[in-house]
Amino acid sequence: MNKKDNRLYGSIKEVNKLSNESRKSLFRLMDEFYIVDETAFFEDLNDKDTIILLKDSEDKIRGFSSAKLFSFTFENEKLNFIFSGDTIIHPDYWGTLELPKLWGKFMLKTIAETGSERLFWLLISSGYKTYRFLPAYFHEFFPRFDQPTPEKIQKIMNTAAKELFGKRYDPENGIIKLENPTPIKGGLSNPDERKQNNPHIAFFLKKNPGFGNGDEL
Repeated sequence: MNKKDNRLYGSIKEVNKLSNESRKSLFRLMDEFYIVDETAFFEDLNDKDTIILLKDSEDKIRGFSSAKLFSFTFENEKLNFIFSGDTIIHPDYWGTLELPKLWGKFMLKTIAETGSERLFWLLISSGYKTYRFLPAYFHEFFPRFDQPTPEKIQKIMNTAAKELFGKRYDPENGIIKLENPTPIKGGLSNPDERKQNNPHIAFFLKKNPGFGNGDEL
């Protein structure tokens, strides 16, 4: 691939404004690299509010990330959450920065809209690449290898996970076993030996030993 062809062009859209053809393209991209149930995929997509679309120079969808905003009251305080859904970038475009750039823009917009109310990012990870977003972009995040999760934060995490996943969330281990998991195909989620020496990746692999089956941390 020539360098000039390796750029992605992103946009932030409302999920309910996606065309049928775009929806089909999203599924085809997921299905190329993940074991994914088509009905469950579209149900999950329709449950989200916002989607970041990443296209190449020929207007073909090469990646996306979906999200929704929800809230609940915890100890007499309203807490807001951005929950990330399916996220994928075609391997030909790994390392491009369009997704984190637009994700940051989306986060800043949401922070402005929620004002003084607290806002959390609820991220679930069945692969180490997704988990690596946390140490790459946040000073404070949990769970992590170098310090225990504070008791109050753990309670908030448990409440949020139960709100979304009910009995499929195991609070003791912090693992979600989805009804329709989406394990990645062909070992693409397996880090090489060098990457396994990274403390964040090593922690993820230890914390979520069933990641290869689609278990989510």
